[in-house]
Amino acid sequence: MNVHSGEGDLPSIREYYSATQLRADRWSALREAAEGLHRHGAEGRQGKKLLKQAEALFDALEPIEKYWAFPGAHAFDHLRKMLDHGNAEDLSVSVRRIARALTSGAYRRRSIPLSSDEIDNEDYEDEASLGPEARALGRPYFEILIVDDVNEHQERFLRHSLQRMRRPEDPFIYEPVVVPSLEDALMGILFNHNVQAVVVRPGLSLKSKNDLPVLNQYLTRVAADEDVDDLEPHAYGPETCRLIAKIRPELDAYLVTDRSAEDIAGMDLGLCRRVFYNQEDFLELHLNILRGVNRRYKTPFFTALKEYSRQPTGVFHAMPISRGKSISRSHWIQDMGAFYGSNIFLAETSATSGGLDSLLEPRGPIKEAQDMAARAFGAKHTFFATNGTSTCNKIVVQSVVRPGDIVLVDRDCHKSHHYGMVLAGANVVYMDSYPLHEYSMYGAVPLREIKHHLLTLKAAGKLDRVRMVLLTNCTFDGVVYNVRRVMEECLAIKKDLIFLWDEAWFGFARFGPTYRQRTAMDVANTLRETLRAPETAEAWEAQQEELKGKGDDAWLETRLVPPPDARVRAYATQSTHKTLTSLRQGSMIHVNDQDFKGEVEQAFHEAYMTHTSTSPNYQIIASLDVGRRQVELEGFEFVQRQVESAMAIRRAVRTHPVLKKYFKVLSLSDIVPAEFRQSGQESYYDPEQGWIDKWAMWGQDEFVLDPTRITLAVGGTGWDGDTFKTEILMNKFGIQINKTSRNTVLFMTNIGTTRSSVAYLIEVLVEIANDLDELLDDASKMERRSFENRVAALVEHVPPLPDFSRFHDSFRSSKDTPEGDIRTAFFLAYDEDNCDYLDLDDKLMDRLEKGEELVSASFIIPYPPGFPILVPGQVISPEIMSFMRALDVSEIHGFRADLGLRVFTKDALKNLKKKKS
Repeated sequence: MNVHSGEGDLPSIREYYSATQLRADRWSALREAAEGLHRHGAEGRQGKKLLKQAEALFDALEPIEKYWAFPGAHAFDHLRKMLDHGNAEDLSVSVRRIARALTSGAYRRRSIPLSSDEIDNEDYEDEASLGPEARALGRPYFEILIVDDVNEHQERFLRHSLQRMRRPEDPFIYEPVVVPSLEDALMGILFNHNVQAVVVRPGLSLKSKNDLPVLNQYLTRVAADEDVDDLEPHAYGPETCRLIAKIRPELDAYLVTDRSAEDIAGMDLGLCRRVFYNQEDFLELHLNILRGVNRRYKTPFFTALKEYSRQPTGVFHAMPISRGKSISRSHWIQDMGAFYGSNIFLAETSATSGGLDSLLEPRGPIKEAQDMAARAFGAKHTFFATNGTSTCNKIVVQSVVRPGDIVLVDRDCHKSHHYGMVLAGANVVYMDSYPLHEYSMYGAVPLREIKHHLLTLKAAGKLDRVRMVLLTNCTFDGVVYNVRRVMEECLAIKKDLIFLWDEAWFGFARFGPTYRQRTAMDVANTLRETLRAPETAEAWEAQQEELKGKGDDAWLETRLVPPPDARVRAYATQSTHKTLTSLRQGSMIHVNDQDFKGEVEQAFHEAYMTHTSTSPNYQIIASLDVGRRQVELEGFEFVQRQVESAMAIRRAVRTHPVLKKYFKVLSLSDIVPAEFRQSGQESYYDPEQGWIDKWAMWGQDEFVLDPTRITLAVGGTGWDGDTFKTEILMNKFGIQINKTSRNTVLFMTNIGTTRSSVAYLIEVLVEIANDLDELLDDASKMERRSFENRVAALVEHVPPLPDFSRFHDSFRSSKDTPEGDIRTAFFLAYDEDNCDYLDLDDKLMDRLEKGEELVSASFIIPYPPGFPILVPGQVISPEIMSFMRALDVSEIHGFRADLGLRVFTKDALKNLKKKKS
C-alpha cells in the first residue's frame, strides 16, 4: 500500500476522519476517473493522468474492500483486471453502478449487475427515490463477519454453504464477509456498519496483514488496553468474542470450536449467543443468525399498535378522534386528516386492552419494549416517558430524595432539576462549573469541587444526610465528564451515594465505542465488575493505610479508590427525541441501582404515577420502541456518520480562508482548560497534522468535548449570538439552531444530519463572510470604526460570569456547610406580602455594594444561558446583578421588567427565623 499526499491528485489519508468517509469518496473519485478514461482513452497527457489516478484509487480501496460484502473481493479483482486490460467501457459501467448502489443503498435490496451485457434499470437504481411503503416491503439486509484463516477454495465453500440455507420465508437477507484474524475482525466490526453478526471459527489467526493507517487507527483504539500478543492459539476465538462484546455489545457473536465444553465453560466469551462444537451445521447457524437479529428487530408495542389499528372496533369510550371518526365526519377539519393521514388516527386510543398495554402498570408489550430498551442501553430497568426529560428528572429526584436529604447539584443544570429539588424538599448544595468568561458560558463541575463539598459535609458530621450527586452529562455545549472517575472517587468518600446523570443530549452515546465509556449505564456495569475484583479490595486497603491521619488536602490530591463494598447506584435520564428517533417528548429513564428493588422501587412507582399522564400518547411510546430497534441495528453507523458530519464542519471553518476571518470553531483548548486535559490534546483537527485520534483523550481526560457539537464564535461578525441565530441564520437562510451565548452559536449534528445539509451550512457561512467582506470594503471610515466597536464589545468586553453566592441564613441549618432549604424559600414566596420588587438601577447596585443582604424570591432564568442565575432563598451578589444588567436577551423567566426584581421583605425573613427558633 503506497498512497502518499498528492499522488494521483488524491487528498492525503490524514485528511479523512474515518475509513468510511475515505471509502465513499474514493469510489466517487474512481467513478469520475473511469468515466474520464472511457471518454478520453488512456493515451495523451490527460489519459495518462486519469490512468495513474485510477491505479492509485484501486490501491487505496483494495485493503478496505475486504471488509465489505459488496461489491466483494472477487468483483473488485475483476474491476482491477478491466483497468489493467484497458477495458474502459465496461469499467466505466461497472464502477458507475457500484458507486450509485453504495450511495443509494440499492445493493441492500437487489442484485447489482456489473457487466455491460447485463440489463440494469437505471431508473430503479436509486432506491432513495422510492417511497416509504415500497422500501418497507423489502427484506432488511445485513452482513455477517466470518473470522477464519482459509484459502480461496475454503472461503468459497463457507460462502456458498450459508447462501444455500436461504429460504423465501426468511425475514432478512444477509451476505458473508470472510476475514482471517482477530485483528481483522475488530477492524471489521468498527469499520463495516452493515455487520450484525460475527461467526468465529477455530482456524483464525491473530494478526492482520493490513497496514492502511486509517484502518489501523481503529485497531489502536481497541487494543490499547488489551494484551493479546501472548494469547495461545486456542484462546483466539474466545478472546475475539470477548472483545466484540466490549466494543460493539449490540452484535451477535457465535463461536465454532473444537475445544471441549469444559475448556470453553471456563473462558470469558463476552456476550456470545451460542457455541457450536465441531460441526458444520450451516442450517442451524443460519437459523441462529436470523433469530439473533430478529431479537433486536422486534418492536413489541409498535407491532401491537399496528395490529390494533387494523381491527374493526366500536368506540364507546373517550377520545372522539379515535379511529379518525370526528375528522372524517367533519365538513371543516378535513385538511387535518389529509395532512396527517389515516394511520395516526387509527392508532389513536385510550384503550389498554385488546393487545395494548398500560404505561402506568405495564405487563404486556410496553413492559417488553421497556425491557428491550434496558438491554439496548445497558440498564437494569428502563422506563418510558411521554412528556419529556423534564418529567423524568422530577420522577427520579422525587423517588430517591427525601425531605431534608442533602443533594449536590451542578448549578447550571436544567431547570427541571431545580424544581425537582423544591418538590422533594431537598437541602441543596449548588456546585459551580468552571466558567468560560470569554464566551459567556460554563463548562462542568471539576471533580475537586465535588470532593471538596463531600469532605466538608463529612467534617461537619452530615455525610449520612448526603443522598445524591446530580450532574449534566454531556452539557448543552458538549462538555462530557469522566463518569467512571467521578463515581469511583465519590464512592470512596460515601459508599452508598446515588448518582443522577442528566444525559438528555447524550442518548446516542451508547452506540459509539468511544462515547460509551463515558455513559452512566456503561460505567455502572463496569463498576459492578471491578468492585468485585480482589485487586480493588487490595488497592482500597493500601490507600486507606496511606491516607490514615492525613487531612482533606491529601484526599483532594489523591485519585481515590472506592471500597469493595460500595453500592453502584446510577440513574440516567435521556431525551430520546433530541438525539435519536422518537416523536417529540419521548424520553427514557435508565436505572442501574443495586438497591432499587429493596429501597427505591415503591417510591419510584409512586413518583412515576405522580408525574405521568393517565392518558399517555401511544404514538410516542411506539416511536420509542422503534427508536430502540433502530439504534440496536444501525446506531453504530448513524453515530459514526453524525460525528463525521460535525468533523467536516470543524475542518471547513478552520481551513477556509474567508471563514477564518470572521468565525472560529471553539476547540478543545477553548472549552476545556489545560488542567482538565491530561492527554495534552488541544483540538480534534489541525491543518498541519490532520485528524487527531480522540481515543486517548476520551480514556483519560477529566473532561472531553463531544465533537458532534460545534460552538461557533460569531463575535467577529459584529452580531451577537441571538441576532445571528434569528436574523441571519433563521430568517435569511432557514437554518435552525437552539442555543446561543453572547458571542457564540451552537450547531448540533444528529443521526439525521446529511452531507448535503453540512454542505449547505458551509455555503451559508461562506456567503455571510463574503457579504461582510464586501460591506467592509465599501464602508466609510466611521462605518468601519462602528463595526470594530461592535466586534470589540462582543469579543473583548464580555461581562464575567458570576458564581453561585449562597443561601440566606434563614434557609440554612448552619453556617458551616452551604446546603439550603430551597422548598421553604419557594413556598414562602407564595404569599405576596412576603415579597417586594426592586428596579434594576444604580440604587440597587449601590445597596448591594454596601453589603445589604437582598434575597431572591424567584427563579431567575435568562435565555441564554438557560439556567437559573438566582434561585429562591439565594443572596443576590453584586456580581450576579452586574451580569443580569449586562444581559441583552429578550427572554428572562421569573423577571418582570414592569415590576422589577422580586425579593423577600426583611419582615418575611425575620418572621421565618422566629418561626424556626
